[in-house]
Amino acid sequence: MYPGTTAATAPDRIAARIAGTDDVLTYGDLEDRANRLARAWFEAGLRRGDVVALLTTNDLRAFEVYWAAMRSGLYITAVNRHLTASEIAYIVGDCGAKVLVVAGRLAEIATELVPLTPSVQIRLAFGADVPGHLRYETFRDEAEATPLPDRPRGADMLYSSGTTGRPKGIKPPLPTAQVEEHAESLIHLAKAAWGMGEDTVYLSPAPLYHAAPLRTAAAVQALGGTVVVMQRFEAEAALEAIETHRITHSQWVPTMFVRLLKLEDDVRARYDVSSMRMAIHAAAPCPPQVKHRMIEWWGPVITEYYASTEANGLTLISAPEWLAHEGSVGRAVIGRIRICDGNGAEVPVGTVGTVYFERDELPFTYHGDPEKTRSAQHPDHPTWTTTGDLGRVDEEGYLYLADRQSFLIISGGVNIYPQEIENCLALHPAVDDVAVTGVPDEEMGESVHAWIVPSPGHAPADEEARAALAEQITTHVRAHLAGYKVPRGVTFVDTLPRTPTGKLVKARIAAPVTA
Repeated sequence: MYPGTTAATAPDRIAARIAGTDDVLTYGDLEDRANRLARAWFEAGLRRGDVVALLTTNDLRAFEVYWAAMRSGLYITAVNRHLTASEIAYIVGDCGAKVLVVAGRLAEIATELVPLTPSVQIRLAFGADVPGHLRYETFRDEAEATPLPDRPRGADMLYSSGTTGRPKGIKPPLPTAQVEEHAESLIHLAKAAWGMGEDTVYLSPAPLYHAAPLRTAAAVQALGGTVVVMQRFEAEAALEAIETHRITHSQWVPTMFVRLLKLEDDVRARYDVSSMRMAIHAAAPCPPQVKHRMIEWWGPVITEYYASTEANGLTLISAPEWLAHEGSVGRAVIGRIRICDGNGAEVPVGTVGTVYFERDELPFTYHGDPEKTRSAQHPDHPTWTTTGDLGRVDEEGYLYLADRQSFLIISGGVNIYPQEIENCLALHPAVDDVAVTGVPDEEMGESVHAWIVPSPGHAPADEEARAALAEQITTHVRAHLAGYKVPRGVTFVDTLPRTPTGKLVKARIAAPVTA
């Protein structure tokens, strides 16, 4: 299953378009360009298992690069364009990329990367000339469009978002089949569970370098549907895109839901979202009150899944299921859930422990880091793997996440899960964004501290106003949660470090606070 199947029967069908522009990519053009690029790479010496790195904005040529790699047995590493030059260079060097493809819009940082990435053999820039780079379009179009006789399926090799340190390269084994013969688990899931197919019009409001948007967009194209890409997420523009393109499927993160819900009522009512058959969300825990309001607004189309860039397992839950199991992220549809204590022993139903997924074979390794790979494996069962999340399962097998082990606050010997407190504050009218961390406490070991980005119009002007707003926030938490979960301190900040997909990067939250 791949776009060439659709190109053969419906070459003029739109494979992807950029919302709000006239920029479109047909299946015929996608097939022609991906074939040319794959042949150009082969003629330049790339072979199965080599790596292509991609640094881009949300641009349709990203799909050409992706599908050229997929039909060449290559790994593709899409890199977060918001990183610094040194951070990008680390990933490009660590993955061993022989080719680096960059968007011309990123010419400044791409030029900085030239001396920092000496192992790169071919540098290509599309859309504009970049010093030290060949013109992508010329390199591509000088090759023939005839498909290579051998087209082994490639794979993505993406890097974790680095929320707790250096990003890790996640390297799955390469499939042994040809591109048209192989379909990943996500393609099967998209078809069977999400109802995706030729009539799908999928809205992707997030950056394409992130695992979920890239993989889901590729699954839609493998099935012959159309991907509508937003250049950047803006709440009202997303509603406009749903109405304009009659979106049938979409994918979100909870921070996007919060932004949508904070639009004025008349703005939300202005747009017709009735075409949507499924609105998928993932990437970060969704506060229950946010999810309730989204279901009230959009109806039972809200569907959640829990997975990771490692793709070691996946759970799924529909809106009706969630209403009956509030707070759950669903039951496993890929892998089998195992909840274990710190020694690796399975814990009873309802007990919080480390979440492992059991698979028949090891689904990934951390590139160049066998120790990290071993640390993700169960001590006694090497095909059980974890990404460090904590959770519990109920009697019916529904998984409830607690938090990441690294985010856990231990205060006076009591475990406190920051996500619960963040959820409590997510829709507070004075709170635009929130993070909760532990800070050193001489008496308790750690105490709870809240970092608040005030909503527009609520930013405190002076020390007295800050104290009053902090008291309002702690009073709100005290009214909903146990006293030991109430923040002992509140700091107001202009922004919080989040990835563009909504994950908090807590390692980057400055914490010069001692309770």
